[in-house]
Amino acid sequence: MNIAAIYHRPESEFAYLYSNDTMRIRLQTAKEDVKLAALISGDHYLFGEKWYLNKENMGKGLSTAYHDYWEIEVSSEFRRLSYAFYIEDFEGNAYFYCDQGIFPYEEEFMKQDSSYFRMPYFHEIDRFKAPEWVHKTVWYQIFPERFNNGDPSNDPEGSLPWGSKKPDREDFFGGDLQGIVDKLDYLEELGITGLYLCPIFTSPSNHKYDTVDYWEVDPHFGDKALFKELVDKAHRKGIRVMLDAVFNHLGASSHQWQDVLQNGSQSKYADWFHIHSFPVHYDPVPDSEFGENINYDTFSFVPNMPKLNTANPEVQEYLLEIATYWVKEFDIDGWRLDVANEVDHHFWKKFHERVLAEKADLYILGEIWHSSQSWLQGDEFHAVMNYAYTDSIKAFFLDSEVTAANMLDGMNHQQALYRDQTNEVNFNLLDSHDTPRMLTLCEGDKEVMKSAFVFMFLQKGTPCIYYGTEVGLAGGMDPDCRRCMPWEDQDLELLDFFQQLIHLRKKYADVLSFGLLRWSAEKDRVITFQRSFLGKTLRCSFNETSEAQTIEKLGAPLFMQLTTDNEDYILEPHGFVVELV
Repeated sequence: MNIAAIYHRPESEFAYLYSNDTMRIRLQTAKEDVKLAALISGDHYLFGEKWYLNKENMGKGLSTAYHDYWEIEVSSEFRRLSYAFYIEDFEGNAYFYCDQGIFPYEEEFMKQDSSYFRMPYFHEIDRFKAPEWVHKTVWYQIFPERFNNGDPSNDPEGSLPWGSKKPDREDFFGGDLQGIVDKLDYLEELGITGLYLCPIFTSPSNHKYDTVDYWEVDPHFGDKALFKELVDKAHRKGIRVMLDAVFNHLGASSHQWQDVLQNGSQSKYADWFHIHSFPVHYDPVPDSEFGENINYDTFSFVPNMPKLNTANPEVQEYLLEIATYWVKEFDIDGWRLDVANEVDHHFWKKFHERVLAEKADLYILGEIWHSSQSWLQGDEFHAVMNYAYTDSIKAFFLDSEVTAANMLDGMNHQQALYRDQTNEVNFNLLDSHDTPRMLTLCEGDKEVMKSAFVFMFLQKGTPCIYYGTEVGLAGGMDPDCRRCMPWEDQDLELLDFFQQLIHLRKKYADVLSFGLLRWSAEKDRVITFQRSFLGKTLRCSFNETSEAQTIEKLGAPLFMQLTTDNEDYILEPHGFVVELV
């Protein structure tokens, strides 16, 4: 047995409170190296009763290319737990794994009460809590400048006719909040239950990620009264609203940065930013990839996005007042936090406390593209933009060389990083304002794109559609992925497909979020999985080979593509079937 691969860490994603009186415990071992894993557990103060001689078998859950993860849920009458692990290999060797290390499974090593892992007390206040409504939500991301022009009177000067060209970085087309209000019926009919809006605050750009005034709606989008109308009408339709905030940096035309430019080190905002010397300056560097020599910190190397010093108490209070203002005054349901990984943890802990004091079930979503355990301990974010997870899905459906095993390795690796509470509400997406659109990545093949979206919608987490994807909007990398929403020329067959998919997701949200998962990848490019919860089981099969595949029929088909329903299912290439079994 590969003892070096055995791993557990208390009070982490390996051991955490799931409900107020139950713990979920996870153990890592080398892949296919362990025959049996079991939990030894009891109350520290009752150690004399020799509960350490009892074992409770763990179930093998997720597996990656190198590891298996064993899982169990336990409770305690006294709301505290001491525990260790019994591990047996295929040759009959047994080991005792505890807080002090790994030993032979013998009573002399087990009867030292100080050697056990512990959850000293089940503190409800410390339990990771995610908003219950999120796992039931189907999101729709809107880039406001490109969704719909509802009020031409507020168009920026020089705005182009709607959809008249592919967008360049500086183009305006006149999209606004009135345009979103006007299309709420469309979104309701589509089945959307959550709106994620890219920034709406005052800014000179079309994307608004260089905010200059967080207290106001950009006048080219409308005003606060119109935004309030949008939120109220959305709520009446059962649609939540999440705003996008950039608390990592300000736009260069903000009054704070302009004061620094004018007054230098004497500016009352001089410590609001990370400035290395005065006066602040940036010098163009011809033919440089980064473009400038800058004596202050910025987002990336963009000189008009100076980075905020969020360790400064004045900056903290300024941003926290903004964050709570839009919750109090407009009843928003979530904050999506841009460049979240570049802001200090100290600030995000304060943010978490302040906004949840205002609205206990507010959803806090961080934009982080990499492993994010540090932000997901229960006192900062509920979830992250789950790019690392969905990239594995995209790779499988877009690259014929990627096997089902490859995909599962990547997906399961990401799931094993986090508590189940996070996995249940992580933000799953296949395209966005920062990525090429799926139809373009699929080279126009709608059947491939539909298969990928169905697969993503059937995973744990909360799924999102980027505006226009549902009607066949294409686009390459930013800024091409930010084309105007087509309202006249739409792919209605694709729209109907997404309506059905959203209906399926919403109907079986509990099964897909909480269900026991069993994967099967018997062929390189054929995958089947089941999720079971409270007496309901969904089986989902996908064929990404170049030939038809036969799948044993187990139940009634709920949703399928390129599939013949006979005594067995015949799945053509890019075919899938979702059954209720």
